[in-house]
Amino acid sequence: MPFELSVDPTTLAILAAVAFVAGFIDAIAGGGGLLTTPALLTAGMPPHLVLGTNKLSSTFGSATAGFTYYKRKLFHPAQWRHALVGTFIGALIGAVIAHYLPAEWLNKMLPVIVFACGIYLLFGGTPKAPLDVNIPIKKKWQAPQGFTLGFYDGVAGPGTGAFWTVSTLLLYPVDLVKASGVARSMNFVSNAAALSVFIFSGQVDWAVGLAMGSSLMVGAFFGARTAISGGAKFIRPVFITVVLALTVRLAWQHWFGQA
Repeated sequence: MPFELSVDPTTLAILAAVAFVAGFIDAIAGGGGLLTTPALLTAGMPPHLVLGTNKLSSTFGSATAGFTYYKRKLFHPAQWRHALVGTFIGALIGAVIAHYLPAEWLNKMLPVIVFACGIYLLFGGTPKAPLDVNIPIKKKWQAPQGFTLGFYDGVAGPGTGAFWTVSTLLLYPVDLVKASGVARSMNFVSNAAALSVFIFSGQVDWAVGLAMGSSLMVGAFFGARTAISGGAKFIRPVFITVVLALTVRLAWQHWFGQA
């Protein structure tokens, strides 16, 4: 049954609390899946159901955070049409073949890639907003960037928000706050696209996903507002902390075979 409760009420309450914290962190720097995915696995849910349920809850959080950045005029969809389309298509394809693609090699590389993100911001400094706010956002790299990260989010997902933030800083004339707005908005697109595939496959626990999604929305709302008001000085240390924690988690899981 779609809304049959698969966990006891106490576990559900704990999952909702974890989701609130994850939503807050994810809205600022990405990496909320560091908390929600292990929490769902610990609750005893099978891996495929964990992926689908996590996508449901993550969609709520990324939608809230993305809309908050949009309302504050820190994300303009018209400037990112190519990236939006590329992300959607990539996430659909990634989710469809998620169960068929051997991902061991990718899992081994994840800690290295995520660690590089942290090192970049730690030693490379935080890019400043350009003086001319009317500098156009080039379209050249948007489609391949969106497709690649959307595909990755559909197949796996950990660190997608961090990858979006860093790659956007490297490719376009935006500051860290605006890059975070792009990351949260694109995360919503890839989450929603992948979620549609998991729903079609019947791999979503609706009761758990909706409960966690509601908590994620609240956490994401406060996280996005905190990030916007705090600016780069606030986002930068949180971002670095998240990506380094993600590095440790992924290395422990995929290099040393620990859960």
